[in-house]
Amino acid sequence: MLNKNFWAATSTLIGTIIGVGIFGVPYVVAKSGFLIGLLFLFGLGAITLLLHLLYGEIILRTPGKHRYAGYAEKYLGLWGKRLIAFTSIFIFYGALLAYLIVGGKFLKIIFNGSEFMWSMIFFAVCSMAILFGLRVVAKMEVLMSIFLAAIIILIFIKGLPVINLDNLSTLDWKYFFLPYGMIFWALTGPSAIPEMKEIFKKNYSSLKKAIILGTILPIFLCGIFVLTVVGITGSQTSPEAIQGMVKALENHTIIWGAIFGLLAVTTSFLVVGLSLKKTFWYDYKINKYLAWSLTCIVPLVAYLFNLRDFITVISFLGATLAGLQMILLILIYQRAKKTGQRKPEYSLNLHPYIYYGLIIILASGVIYQVIYSF
Repeated sequence: MLNKNFWAATSTLIGTIIGVGIFGVPYVVAKSGFLIGLLFLFGLGAITLLLHLLYGEIILRTPGKHRYAGYAEKYLGLWGKRLIAFTSIFIFYGALLAYLIVGGKFLKIIFNGSEFMWSMIFFAVCSMAILFGLRVVAKMEVLMSIFLAAIIILIFIKGLPVINLDNLSTLDWKYFFLPYGMIFWALTGPSAIPEMKEIFKKNYSSLKKAIILGTILPIFLCGIFVLTVVGITGSQTSPEAIQGMVKALENHTIIWGAIFGLLAVTTSFLVVGLSLKKTFWYDYKINKYLAWSLTCIVPLVAYLFNLRDFITVISFLGATLAGLQMILLILIYQRAKKTGQRKPEYSLNLHPYIYYGLIIILASGVIYQVIYSF
């Protein structure tokens, strides 16, 4: 019998995965073609599920409470911890920049006006909340993700009658690899898994089931969102998905989509911003106000220097930095399998070639994205 801890843990993973990244997936799928997009969605979905399960086993094999950097230090040494810390800080910065870009887009859909002006207003409000440590909104991230899931289903129901099947039959091999980074970013949520373990307290027997369900449901939701948006707007799909559907769907549906997208962006900005500020403040012993400045100024400067392509930012984060972290995760897993001090509630007995294959895929994604970007 699955209890309330199971559902709380599952919803935590779902809430972590379903976020701003999902809004960029229809655009890259529309560019490459729906069938190519589905190939990446389910292929990367399977890889993500496996990586989440690997992380879950690492956690179960290791006594005590740790996070990613702690596991890296324990099983790989100081170099692993430093590499995780380095990539994490840049992932935080890139995520904040992406939220700043999309926040302005959603505000423009809701209120019209200048996208630049709305991005600056969004930044001013969120940076002040980070300065004063406003946690109440940040703790609503899971709730916002539930609302986002509801909006995705609403858009699917409203959009189903106007889907044009011709939009789902196009292919452009020139953009074959374009969906990789965006979809990988949109489907990964390893940071939630240590939290899931704590939710289960001392009875971890259902952790594996929670990881599987919490990973598969967002893949399904992402799939129906992509089907709806690309089916409606085709080659006219906008980078944040919502704007392109203005002519096809009722105005209130678009507005609600933008509102909940904005709320999701806001809570994500606060969660990431507060975490980065505390990383500088607690871990690097930087003055509280300087830590806040370091957190907020970097994404603002990047935006002012015209780094405003949401798709490029998220794709780069997903393929390169997140890819590097997942390669380290596999290395950590292989060490934990041999030296872990606790018998886990589940154990994956995979052929070594599977791990080598995962590393090759992830490393290829890093190399491709670097070449594509620069």
